[in-house]
Amino acid sequence: MADQKNEKPARPQGSQGGWLSRIAPGIRNAFVKRETPENLWVKCPDTGEMIYRPDLEAALWVTPSGHHMRVGAKDRLKITFDDGEVERIATPHVTEDPLKFPDDRPYGERLKAARKATGEHDAMAIGVGKIQGQEVVVVVQDFAFMGGSLGMAAGETFIKAAREAITRQCPFVIFTASGGARMQEGTLSLMQMTRTTLAVNELRAAGLPYVVVLTDPTSGGVTASYAMLGDVHLAEPNAMIAFSGRRVIEQTIREILPPGFQRSEFLAERGMVDRVVGRPDLPAMLGSILKTLMLGRARTRAA
Repeated sequence: MADQKNEKPARPQGSQGGWLSRIAPGIRNAFVKRETPENLWVKCPDTGEMIYRPDLEAALWVTPSGHHMRVGAKDRLKITFDDGEVERIATPHVTEDPLKFPDDRPYGERLKAARKATGEHDAMAIGVGKIQGQEVVVVVQDFAFMGGSLGMAAGETFIKAAREAITRQCPFVIFTASGGARMQEGTLSLMQMTRTTLAVNELRAAGLPYVVVLTDPTSGGVTASYAMLGDVHLAEPNAMIAFSGRRVIEQTIREILPPGFQRSEFLAERGMVDRVVGRPDLPAMLGSILKTLMLGRARTRAA
């Protein structure tokens, strides 16, 4: 008898949908959750304004406040080349995790996650196309791939791109975005600073232009090597360009650094960057520079 008293009465058949379904059986179908694309709205880092994603894409990922958001290799190549037409060059494969780097997450898993997130094999991608009619080899460094860190794969990609430019006898342009050397590869990553510098020397020996476009952020060993070896240095607005962080410098010299320190405009005023160029104007600027440099080369060869 005690068990019978504690038993709860069974719910009437058809009552699983709740009281609203019992009153109006078809009303639940009118409020079915619709599928909506992820990240349909993007928040501006400067103002906090929510921006409709298709509008942001149409504006080349430049917010109404003028903030230049980071873009991946695919989008960068598309907005750089004439009509978005690009020939992708396969990136070299190298030994992965040569040091068996100990970490809270295996290096191999980090690589797999980065490849899945970006769709790229490593932090650098190569594309060949035309900018304002001038054929050019372009390398894009993707900060979304492990902070755009420079490792063996990126070093090999840079060298392959430089030699591709020499083979095609055309200019070489790189868009940099990196936190520096890849710690999981230790000294092997630092060696890429020398190897990429030698590749730049090969371009110079061939008399081919090498133009660097510094994007946010460019720092560490990348700044200390190929990012500062261009014939011309352009930069996107308000890009952070440095070797070490602001806080590290202030703690070392025990002084407060001036406003805008390590930003592209500050560096342009002091001659470290030739010109700050907004993203919509970059193709025209690059086309003009490359044509001029190649014209000078043609005249030299003719002489």
